[in-house]
Parts: sequence; structure tokens; C-alpha cells
Amino acid sequence: YGYDVLGTCLSCISDSSARFITWRFFFSVDIISAIEFNRTGDHLATGDRGGRVVLFERTDTQDHVGHRRDLEKMDYPINRHPLFRYKTEFQSHEPEFDYLKSLEIEEKINKIRWCQSAYGALSLLSTNDKTIKFWKVQEKQVKKVCDLNVDSTKAMGNDPIVGSSISTSSKQYTANGGCTSNDISLLSGGLPSLRLPMVTTLETNLMARCRRIYSHAHDYHINSISNNSDGETFISADDLRINLWNLEISNQSFNIVDVKPANMEDLTEVITSAEFHPIHCNMLAYSSSKGSIRLIDMRQSALCDTHSKLFEEQEAPGSRSFFTDIIASISDIKFAKDGRHILSRDYLTLKLWDINMDSGPVATFQVHEYLRPKLCDLYENDSIFDKFECCLSGDGLRVATGSYSNLFRVFGCSEGSKEATTLEANKNPMRRQGLTASRPSRSLGSPSGVVRRGMRFTFLARLHPMAILELCFTSFSAIHISSHFLGKGADNSPVDANGNTFDFTTKLLHLAWHPTENSIACAASNSLYMYYA
Repeated sequence: YGYDVLGTCLSCISDSSARFITWRFFFSVDIISAIEFNRTGDHLATGDRGGRVVLFERTDTQDHVGHRRDLEKMDYPINRHPLFRYKTEFQSHEPEFDYLKSLEIEEKINKIRWCQSAYGALSLLSTNDKTIKFWKVQEKQVKKVCDLNVDSTKAMGNDPIVGSSISTSSKQYTANGGCTSNDISLLSGGLPSLRLPMVTTLETNLMARCRRIYSHAHDYHINSISNNSDGETFISADDLRINLWNLEISNQSFNIVDVKPANMEDLTEVITSAEFHPIHCNMLAYSSSKGSIRLIDMRQSALCDTHSKLFEEQEAPGSRSFFTDIIASISDIKFAKDGRHILSRDYLTLKLWDINMDSGPVATFQVHEYLRPKLCDLYENDSIFDKFECCLSGDGLRVATGSYSNLFRVFGCSEGSKEATTLEANKNPMRRQGLTASRPSRSLGSPSGVVRRGMRFTFLARLHPMAILELCFTSFSAIHISSHFLGKGADNSPVDANGNTFDFTTKLLHLAWHPTENSIACAASNSLYMYYA
């Protein structure tokens, strides 16, 4: 093997096939572990295993912010896809060590959530396993004193200050050291040469400052944080507890959900994800490792041990196996923008729930059903415990989630929709098209007359540095734009159209949908991809 200074594996020879293979090696700290759009979609944040947060800003709406009709009158071409560029980055978390528990706390960013912006500053929350931090990113002007008090052109000899001198020949000093003489003589060019210093702004830099640190509130690893719609509070969840915080108070939190039993041997399920309702500040939902979702109302009691609604799907008789509880565990939940529906992701499926109907999901989407016969192998290599995220489009008509081999799936969930698309996070998203998504068991009701067409996704940009730290040097220079129409394929085997087997070591765990447009940002290893429809 040959490596360059950046840690790139130049080439290797396969002994079995004697083929020459070129591939790239990257450091594990560069792997993206969190991704999130802000409320407006103008900024995108990513976090990695090295504890760094990288921010991107949208540029295609800044130069021309006029009304669309005005732009059309000026014959200005309107971009069909959003354009983002590197904005700044900062080190959010550092590795720590808990001496009381002899536990090493890694710096990996688990979740990022944007907060409401104020006075032109960007605000966000980031968390690792134990500590949540509140960051503000804003522009700071770098100022410098550019003019001196004394005119240096009138300096004479080696005198440090030329401009005023005091004649000491006529001074009379009192016993206590005071001076009684007022005989002060000024040299020529003295007083007129004095002038006030001039402070000028040299440049404007983006500065990230940690405003508050919320720590020592979780005994177990934090798996979720979620902002409240009131803009003042947020929740953090670990395996057994959910805490409520005020953004302005970092030394106190309120425990609102506690599922820890008196005897840990009686523990049957843990909390896997939690999310605030996007509209109602008193409602939140959390999922469990048993595949259930609980909706709670904080107005009922201070400690919300009892749920207001329970969403779970009854398992079919005779279908239970050793892996039933493992694959039923929900790894992520998301509320729809209107708060009416909840999207959940377990190991094999996506489920869409209506909060007004707790009898079962309104739609079920098979993500990679072909893996069911391979559950034993996936259990042996721990892949069965991978936690895939999910997301919904802003209009609620599509859902998306990741899979193995850096694939992600997009499904249509409107009435009568048969839309099911598989793309690979690669420069050529059409390279793998061997999968066809199963149709949903029940479709979501929507207004009639909606015509669904196949999605057209375009690979917008790939950030291809060896480390995220190098994004400031690439600055979206490696941008490739191309259009591809995606077919639906006909095979549902773990082998693609080119005969390549799927790689279970490469997985697309994190993705986010733009809040107002059909654009998806997804993270594959240390690269960030963006697709638009």
C-alpha cells in the first residue's frame, strides 16, 4: 500500500482477482455524523466525529432577492437548484474523560438543531454523548488604530515625544512634591502636531462563541435534542430520561420523562428518539426500542410518565423470531411540518403515522426487505444495530431515508402515488438502479387530482476533501452539475444492475430535506452530497 501525506491510499493489489484497484482512505474523525437545515433553508450545518461543526450558506438567493415577476421582467435566469457555499467552521466538542465513572467521552457530534436567529447572528445547539452546547455565530469587525497621536515627521533628535516640553528651570517644588510654577513653554510645532487616534475596520470575520453549556444532566448517552416552537425551551433525551431545558438557564433542567425501573433487571425498553411538536409547544413524541411511539402532553402533569396516545403496530401471529425486537426498534422519528403526521424509521421499514389514528400506520414503505434472510449475518457484524435517520419534504408529499452501499430511498406518500426511487450518494447517482421499493400498504389521503411523476434528481455538489477542515480551501470548487432521470427498475435482489454486491460497510445514515424545496442533503462517510428534484 502507498500513502501520501494526507493519508490517501494510492493503490492496492487484490490477491484473489489480481486486479489493480484505486481507492481513497480517510480518517474516522472526518466522517459526518449529523446534518441539519435551518428553518428557512438558507443555512446548512454538519457535524463530524471529530467534534467539528461546519456551516454552509445559500448563495443563489442573496444576489437577487426581488420578486420572481420582477426578475422575469429583467430577463434574469432563475436557478432551478439551490447553491450553497462554505461559510465557516468551529470546534464544538473536545474529547473528555469522566474520572468518577472511568469513562471516556468522545467528541463526536450526535445531533445539531438550529435555534431562532436574532440580531443577524446564527444560533444552534450541538451535542455529543454527554454535553450540549449553545453556539452563536456572527460577524465581528476587526479594528485597528492606524494613526499615532504624534506627527512623526516633526520629531527632533531622540526625544520620544515632540509636541510639548516643560521647562524645568523655573519650577519650584513644595515639601510634599507639588509644583507651584506655571511656567510651561511649548516648542514650535508642539500642540498643533497632536491629533486623536483613528480607529479603522480592516475586515469582518465570522466568530463562533459558545454562549452556554448544558452538562451533568444525563447518565446515559444523549440520542436526541429538539427545539420547542416557543423558541425558549428544548428537550434532550438519553436511553432512560427526557429533560426539559430553558435556553437561558444552563445549570438547571426538569426531568419530564423517566422510564428507568426501580430494578434495572426489569428494564424492557429504552428511549431511542424524541421530538417536539412543530406547532404545539406542550406536545412531544418519543420512540422506544420496542417499536412504539408515545405522544405526551406536558399540561397533564409535571412528570409525563403516562402518555396521551400510543402508536404501535401489532405483530402478525407466528412471525416472532429472535430478531423481532431488534429490527422493530425505531431509530428516528420526525414530525411533518403541519404536525399531523409522524414518520418513523426502524431497521427494515419506514412508517407514516397519523396522530389522530393510533390503530396503526397509514403507510409502510419497505426500505431493504431483501436483508431479512441475512439478519443472522448482520447480527454477527453488528450492522443490525445501525441507526438510520429519516426525513419528510416540506409539502409532506415525499419521505426519504438511507440504506447500505451509500443508497438512499425516496417514496411518494400521497394518495395513489407509486413513486419509489433509489439513488446512490455518488457523482453518478444512476450507477445503482437494481432496487425497486415496495408499494405502501396503505396510502395517505390527500386532495384528488394530484398527478405524481417520477422524481428527477440532480447531483449538485460533492465536497471531496480528505478532511472537513479543508472545506475552507475547496470552497465548493468541485461542483458537478448533471441531470438524470431515474427509472424504477424491476429487480429486488441485493445485487445491482452491474452485478455488484451491496457493501454493508458503507451506509448512508444521515440526511435532511430542505424545508421549502425538493432538495436533499445527505452525508456519505466524509462527503456531503446535495440532490434536487
